[in-house]
Order: sequence, then structure tokens, then C-alpha cells
Amino acid sequence: MKEVKSPKKPLIYYYSIVLLIIFLFNLFITPMISQSQVVEVDYGRFMDMIEEEDIGVVQVEDTQILFTDKENTVVYKTGPMEDPTLTQRLHDSGAEFGRVIEEPTSPLLSLFFTTILPILIFVGLGQYMSRKLMSQAGGKNAMSFGMGKSSAKVYVPSTQGIRFSDVAGEDEAKESLQEIVDYLHDPKKYTEAGASMPKGILLVGPPGTGKTMLAKAVAGESNVPFFSISVSEFVEMFVGMGASKVRDLFKQAKEKAPCIVFIDEIDAIGQKRNSGSGYGGNDEREQTLNQLLTEMDGFEGNNGVIILAATNRPESLDPALTRPGRFDRRVPVELPDLKGREEILKVHIRKVKPAADVDLHTIARMAAGASGAELANIVNEAALRAVRNGRTIVCQADLEESIEVVIAGYQKKNAVLSDQEKRVVAYHEIGHALVAALQSHSAPVQKITIIPRTSGALGYTMQVETGDKYLMTKEEIEDKIATFTGGRAAEEVAFGQITTGASNDIEQATKLARAMITRYGMTEEFDMVAMETVNNRYLGGDSSLSCSADTQNKIDRKVVELVRTQHQKAKQLLEQNREKLDRLAQFLYEKETITGEEFMEILKGEEKE
Repeated sequence: MKEVKSPKKPLIYYYSIVLLIIFLFNLFITPMISQSQVVEVDYGRFMDMIEEEDIGVVQVEDTQILFTDKENTVVYKTGPMEDPTLTQRLHDSGAEFGRVIEEPTSPLLSLFFTTILPILIFVGLGQYMSRKLMSQAGGKNAMSFGMGKSSAKVYVPSTQGIRFSDVAGEDEAKESLQEIVDYLHDPKKYTEAGASMPKGILLVGPPGTGKTMLAKAVAGESNVPFFSISVSEFVEMFVGMGASKVRDLFKQAKEKAPCIVFIDEIDAIGQKRNSGSGYGGNDEREQTLNQLLTEMDGFEGNNGVIILAATNRPESLDPALTRPGRFDRRVPVELPDLKGREEILKVHIRKVKPAADVDLHTIARMAAGASGAELANIVNEAALRAVRNGRTIVCQADLEESIEVVIAGYQKKNAVLSDQEKRVVAYHEIGHALVAALQSHSAPVQKITIIPRTSGALGYTMQVETGDKYLMTKEEIEDKIATFTGGRAAEEVAFGQITTGASNDIEQATKLARAMITRYGMTEEFDMVAMETVNNRYLGGDSSLSCSADTQNKIDRKVVELVRTQHQKAKQLLEQNREKLDRLAQFLYEKETITGEEFMEILKGEEKE
């Protein structure tokens, strides 16, 4: 889609006009109005100045004598008299004979040039600039020179526009939006059947999943104009500006129908309104929301204007906005599954030069939980790594390393661990991997490293599922908690002491244990009772407890008991397999990074012995 920008003269254009007028004024008018006023004196004063040798330039005429003082700052005139020695006395006093500046021909003309003309010039220029700015702001009723005018970006149809083929991994969302494209192509068959398209479509999902790109793809497929604006641009410091911008946006949309209006981050003004007296609320935001609701009510079902909006906080939207008749349809744009991630990687890999042996299926498995934007970043990081290494071809190692960069940050090349710290980290990471491998419900180990990363991790163990998992059993979650505690357990078994390296493991294990009790109903004591409410599930899934203080104390004790049980299980597994732990930790200590295949070969070799 090609953005259309209305032609506007830059501010330097108006400054240039002002400077030109000032230049002409100084060139022609100033010399006329800067002439000194002629002072009339008697002949005696003229004689005194001759004796004092205070005459600069003198001009003797038949009807008058014009002269200046020695500094040529004041022009004087006096009447002529019979004085045969006048010329000699003037010469002896050092006066020069020449032309003296004439006085203005008319006092009225002098008044016009010195006072009236400058006022007329600047008043006229001010009126011109005011009319110009008002016309750009949308008419004489627009406020504050364009602040009431919509700042929506307008795109026109283009052969290079985004199509559905450019948006991968969101097949369900594209199927829901395909009906809108069909309607914009042929609205007649819908009107004949008495059907009307939804006035508004709400795209909901986590950040980076391609909601904006889907909206542009609908416009590209429909070959209609596309208006794009973020709701944050509606809110101004002056009350009423947001509502004015909403009115202007919908006015433009109606003029260009059929078209698509895309409103990004609609939750910025669409939040639920307070039911109280309004104290502490945001009147400007509510006025903007009310205007949006009014405009959507004013839209007729078949006028060819489709409203698309995107949000990652649908639960916070006002019910008046999401009711049927306004945003009739909600289209989820979720994180892609394994197949979707592979398709997204195929789209982005076209922009680089991949090696023949690149396995995108493996990369998609390693990037579980990644959004479309993160997958695009992974491909770009891989291309940058290839350039840093003096290559133009992106290989499998580049893509795998870029995933590690996204997960744990770049390698800290200047971080040097002591031998003892390096050995502790090696045992810690092998503890995770060994506990995972010794349990039946854990994902296979893909890679183990003890190279420090910029995220603060001194090492990490990567596990990759063979496919997408949508459900987890109680046993699988318990095994996962045991895997998180495996690093600390390995430190205890090998060195008899613990370090601060397990801080992130503790956090993850505690979250899982608490979720088992408060959200998943996996305890006999509380059964299927929800103790916790998840808020903003698309923005990190913050949660809040909804139970009494006494129940919270019981939950805390249950969490401690569950984590302790899995910690003891992990410690017991490592003690029973102490030789394997030592062998694998020594191998990792020497190589610093090992693959899952190398890990399993050593582990199976030990088992055969």
C-alpha cells in the first residue's frame, strides 16, 4: 500500500515570505523614512556655527541655504542674505560645498511610509497566513490550527501492497477476514440476500502476531483505500480535540468509501467507563470514546466502510464498544503453532540467502512460543551473524544461534569465569539435563552450554518438544518442576553447598507449583476451586488471588511442600546416577557447549557399561 500525503507548504515557505518583505522594506522604504528632519534656524545661528567651525556640508541656493553640522547628523536650513564674504568664511571654516539630503516632500507621505504602510503589510500577511493555516486545519471551525484534524495515514491501492500470501501462520484469522474482502469486491450479492457485513471487526491477540499486517492485507486484497491511525493520536492536551479528530476521520472515510479504517491499540480510549461520579476519570478519553460510539452508530450497514481495530487487552474494553452493532466480530490472532511458525519462517527466509541444508522445521521447533515478529527478528539476526562472519549465505548454525540470542542474549566474550565457578555451572546445567532425561515426561535436550550470556545467565539448557503441546498432565508439570530444581540439586550432590545461580529456576518452579494449586485444580485439598484470576493474558498473564488470607496461607504451605517434594526427587535421581553426573559435567566443562545428541550418547554409553 502506498501512503498518500496531502501537499502542505513547509513552514520555511512562510518564513521566506516574511524575510522577503523585510528585505524590500529595508531596500526601498527605509531610506525614505530614515531621512533626518530639516531644522530651520535663523541666519545668526548659521553665522555662529561658521565661527565655531561646526559646518559639515553646505548647499547655497537662491531661496535657502541647507547645511549640516560637522558630524552630518542634522540638516539645517536658513534664509539667504546679502553677504559677499560668505563663501570665503565657509571655506576658511573647513566646510564642504555639495548636495545636502532634501527634506521629505510631504509630511503626509512621511507619515504613510513610517507608520501606516508597515502596519498594513504585517496585518495583511497575518490575515493571509491565518486563512492558509485554517484551510489546512479543515475549515474555520477547526481549533488550534489543525489539532482537531485527524492525523490518520491514508494508503491507496498498490500492486506492491500486502496480500494474504504475505501473512503466514494465521489461517483461521485469514479465513474470517476473507469474507470482508469478498464483500468489498461484490457487495451486491450480500444486499440481494438481505445480509450486511459487520460494522466493526476486532483483532485480538498478543503483541507481534501480525494484527496490523492482517488489516493491511485485507485492504490489499480488496484493492480499496486504507486509513491507519493509533488511538493514542486521538488524545490531545486540549479537551475536545480527540472527539474532533474522530469526526474528521470518519468524514474522510465516508468520502473515500468503499474503504477500510484501521484503529490500532483501541484499548487506549476504549476502556470501561467508571460508573461513579466521574472523579478521577479521564473526561477527554471518555468524550473521544463517546464520539467513536456515535460515529459507529451512524454508519449504515452497507455503505462500504469497514472498521478494523486491534488490541491485546480485549477484557478491558467498554461493553458498549464490543456489543453487536459496533464491533460485531472478534477475530483471534494467536501465537502461531509449529506449522504456522514454519510457514512464517519460509516467508521471511525469502529475504535472505539460505544455505541448501537449512532445516526450518527444526528452527520452528526450537522457537516454540515465538510470535511472527520474533521469528522475523530471528531470521534477521541470523543474516547479521552471517555478515559478521564474512558470509552472504545464512546457514543452520546462524539460525540456531539467533534463537539463543533472542532467548538468552548475546555471548559475553569478555566474561571470564574462574575454574571453580565454571565447574559449578557445568554441574548445574548437567543437573537440569540429567533430571529431564531420567524422567519420562520431559522434553528432549537440544543443547547445553556454560558460556555466559548478556541476559545474566551463566549457562542454560535448551529443551525442545517434538511437537506442539496444548495440554499438560499433573505428572508432566511435576516433572518440569523437578527439572527446574535439578541445577540446585546437582550443586548439593557434587559440592555439598548451594549458590545464587538457581534464582531463575526457583522463580519458574514456584510459578508452576502455584498455578497447579490456584488455577489448574490439581490438589485434593482445594479440588476444582479457582483461587487465582488471570488478567491481561496477552500481556504476560498477570494474576491476582481471590481468596481469604487463611486460604492464602494454606496455598503458600502447599506450594512449599510441592516444590520441596520435587527438589528431593531431583536430588535422589542425581545421587543414584552420580557417575553419569560427574562424567557429563566433566565433558561439558571441557567443551563448554554440547548438543543433545552428544549428551545422549554419553548417557546411553554409561548405561551400557
